[in-house]
Amino acid sequence: MIEPREIRTLLVANRGEIACRIIRTARKMGIATVAVHSDPDADALFVRLADRAVRLGGASPAESYLRATRSSTRRGATADAIHPGYGFLAENAAFAEACGRGITFVGPSPDAIERMGSKLGAKRLLADAGVPVLPDVDAGGLEGPALLEAAETVGYPLLVKPSAGGGGKGMQVVTSADALEAAVASSRRLAADAFGDDTLLLERYIPSGRHVEIQILGDHHGTVTHLGERECSVQRRHQKILEESPSVAVNEVLRAQMGDAAIAAGKAIGYAGAGTVEFLLSPDGAFHFLEVNTRLQVEHPVTEEVTGLDLVRLQLEVAAGAHLPQAAHAPAPRGHAIEVRLYAEDPSADFLPQTGTLTRLRFPDRRGLRVDTGVEDGSTVSVHYDPMVAKVIAHAPTRIEAARILAAGLREAHIDGLRTNRDFLVRLLEDPAFLAGDVDTHFLARPGAEGLVAGLVDDAERAAALAAAALAGQADRRAAAPVLATLPSGWRNNPGDDQAVEFTDGDATIAVTYRFVRGVLDHLAVDGEPVAGDVRLISRRAGRARLAAGADARHRHPRRRGAGRPRERRPAAARDGGDEDGARDPRHGRRRRVGADGGGRRAGGRRSAARGDRRRRCLTSPACGPGAWRRTSVARRSCAPPTRSSARIRTTRSRWTASPRRRASRAGSSTTTSAPSASCTSRSCGG
Repeated sequence: MIEPREIRTLLVANRGEIACRIIRTARKMGIATVAVHSDPDADALFVRLADRAVRLGGASPAESYLRATRSSTRRGATADAIHPGYGFLAENAAFAEACGRGITFVGPSPDAIERMGSKLGAKRLLADAGVPVLPDVDAGGLEGPALLEAAETVGYPLLVKPSAGGGGKGMQVVTSADALEAAVASSRRLAADAFGDDTLLLERYIPSGRHVEIQILGDHHGTVTHLGERECSVQRRHQKILEESPSVAVNEVLRAQMGDAAIAAGKAIGYAGAGTVEFLLSPDGAFHFLEVNTRLQVEHPVTEEVTGLDLVRLQLEVAAGAHLPQAAHAPAPRGHAIEVRLYAEDPSADFLPQTGTLTRLRFPDRRGLRVDTGVEDGSTVSVHYDPMVAKVIAHAPTRIEAARILAAGLREAHIDGLRTNRDFLVRLLEDPAFLAGDVDTHFLARPGAEGLVAGLVDDAERAAALAAAALAGQADRRAAAPVLATLPSGWRNNPGDDQAVEFTDGDATIAVTYRFVRGVLDHLAVDGEPVAGDVRLISRRAGRARLAAGADARHRHPRRRGAGRPRERRPAAARDGGDEDGARDPRHGRRRRVGADGGGRRAGGRRSAARGDRRRRCLTSPACGPGAWRRTSVARRSCAPPTRSSARIRTTRSRWTASPRRRASRAGSSTTTSAPSASCTSRSCGG
C-alpha cells in the first residue's frame, strides 16, 4: 500500500503515437505534461501537444530516449510522475527504481519488473503459483552433446527464445537436431546485440497455437483483476500485425479459466498498474503461459473499445494511490474490436521499412473508426525509430462488421509520400479464412498467403492515379504561377510537344504526358500509352484532380425543368474556356447564338446578340494593336448588319491590356476588318 499522492505534472518518457496517447488523456484529467525529445523529434506532434518539452539530444534511441535517466528527464522541468509508455524504458527496473525516489513511476514496482524481465525466471515463479507452462530448459552455457540432450527432454519441434527478449527478436523454430546448434548460435548473437543478455531457453513449440493474452489491472491495495482477452495470432516473424478482442476461440468458460490464471500470475508478483499475461492456446483448448509484459501494450485500444475503459487514466489513478473502480472488475465485452498496425514498409519487398516524408495522412470520419497516431502531414519517418505510422481500430457490434469498417477506412485513407502496408492490411481483413476466424500463429505462412501482398489497384487504375496526380500537380503549379497567370496551361503560339511530368517508383521512372486545347484536356498518356478506359477529366484544382473512367462512369448536370435527356457533365473550366484554376485563355470568348444564315436575324430584319453562354475564339482587331490579347464578353447591344465580306468593328477601352491604339479606342474611332458573319463581341473590340 502507498500513500495517496497528487499528480499535477506528468513527464512522458517516450515518443510518437504512445506519447500522444498519454498526453491526450492527461490533458482530459487536467494534468500538465512534459515531453522529452531527440533532435529529429524537435518538431514532432507529441512535442507540440505537450505543455513543455525538454531536449535530450542525439538521434538514435541509444543517444536519446534510452539515456533518459531520472536527472536528464527532469532537466528544466518539474514533474510529479513519469509515464514510460511502451518500449524504451518501460520495462527497465533500474529506471523505475530511480524514479521511485521522489517521483512516481506510472507502472509496476521495480521488483515486479525485475522478476518478469527474465522469461525463464518468470516461468519458474508462475509454475509454482499454479499457472500452466510449457516444458522448457535453460540453454545457458550448453553446447554440443549437452545441448542436444537438453533439447531431447523438451522434444521437437521446439522454440529457441532469448530469456531477456521481447517482440519476437531472436526467436527461432527448430524442427530437428541437425538445425539446433546453428539456431542457438544465431539467437545468442541476436540476443546479445538487442538485449545485452545472451541467455536462451528451449521451449516446446505448438505449431497450430493461438496467441491469446489477458489484460490485467492491479492497485496498491492488493486488488488484481482482468479485462478479458485479446487475440494476437496474426503475426509475421513473431511480431504482431493484427489484434482483436474478444477472441473467436475463447468461450465464457475458457475466458474465466484464463482470467483466473492471469490474476494468479499478477498476485504472485504483487502487480500494480496495467499489464498483460500472454498465453499460447492449443487447438485442444489447453493454454500455457508465455510471459508477462509489465507495461501498457501496443494493442491496448481494442480492450478499451470493448470495455469502455481508458487504461491510461486507470494507470494514472492507480499510480496516485486510488483503488480500482468497480467497472474494472471483469467487465463483459461489448461488441468486437480489431486493430491493425499501419507501417511504412513495402510488403512486395519482403516488408522492407521505408523512410521519408509523409506528405499527406487523412482517414475518413467513420462511425466506429479510431486512429491513434503520432505523425501528421509533413512528418518524417526516419531510420532511427519504429516505422509505425498509425494504429487503426474499428469497433462494431459484430466481428464481421468491425472488419468491414476497418477495411473500408483503410481503403478510403489518403496516405501519400511513403509506401505503407495499407493494401496488405485491407486484403488481410477481407480474406475469407480470417473472416471465418480460422487463424493461428502461422496464418501468414500458409499456402496462398503470399497473395495478400498484392496491391489493391490493377495497372489501369494505377495509370489513372498517376494521370490524376500529374493533372493535380499541374493545377497546383498554375495556381501558384507568379506571372502570366491568365495564359492557358502549356500554351504556345505554335503547338509543340505535350506537357510532361515524371514519377519515380522504386528504380523505375514513369512519364505522364498531357495536352490542353482551349482549356479542355485533349491528350493524356502514361509511359506513351493513352490512359485506357475512356478516361475523362471531371474537375481539377490545386492538389486534386477527378477523373472518370469507363462507359459506366457518368457525371451529369442536375435535371432542369423541361430538360431532355441528361448530358455528360463537363468541367467548369472547360465550359467557360479557361484553365481549371481559373486562368482563362484570353483568346476564348462567349459565343453568341446565331441564325442558320449566320446573321442571327429577328423579325423585322434587325440583328441582335443572343444571350448564349457558349464561347468561341475572338478575333483580334488591328485597331487593338499587334499582339494585344483581348477577353471577350456577352454583347450588350444590337450589332450593325454585316456587309457581304466584313463586319464593322468598334474598339473600346480594355482593362486587360495597354493597346498601342488606346487613345483611338477612348476616342471611339473605328476601322473595318474582315470578319465572319457573326459579329465579334469582345469587350476590347466592341460590338
